[in-house]
Amino acid sequence: MTTSIRSTNALRTDLGLAALRLTTGAIFAAHGAQKLFVYGFSGVSGAFGGMHIPAAGITGPLTGLVEFFGGLALVFGLLTRLAGFGLAITMIGAIAFVHLANGFFAPTGFEYPLALLGANVALALAGAGRFSLDALIARRRSLHASDDRTSNRAARRAA
Repeated sequence: MTTSIRSTNALRTDLGLAALRLTTGAIFAAHGAQKLFVYGFSGVSGAFGGMHIPAAGITGPLTGLVEFFGGLALVFGLLTRLAGFGLAITMIGAIAFVHLANGFFAPTGFEYPLALLGANVALALAGAGRFSLDALIARRRSLHASDDRTSNRAARRAA
């Protein structure tokens, strides 16, 4: 009975992480794509400069790249902790430099970036869950490691 409850809870957690990754990743991939493919590096740099964000020529394009590739990484569950951390940093910057002065509530306040910050911190801490490329890679590494240990034991016995 206890094993069944644990496996049900683990499944729910993994499904919840997948839903969080897919929605958060889609949002960031779309925002990053807009920065990269609609506005371009010069447009994003100009917009960041207009908002008085430091080193706008670097932080603007870098933000677009982190949002686009980090968002895709979340969707696929690849390097999820790293992507979540990088995206969390972009949200801290968005809150500090753009939204904080506008108060809490949307559309110009920091409530939406704060929600995205929380989602990314959760993914950076919890990881991708079972339904991800991260988990697939970990399973394959584990299988190869156990195969290597078995081969090493057999070689020692044969020697």
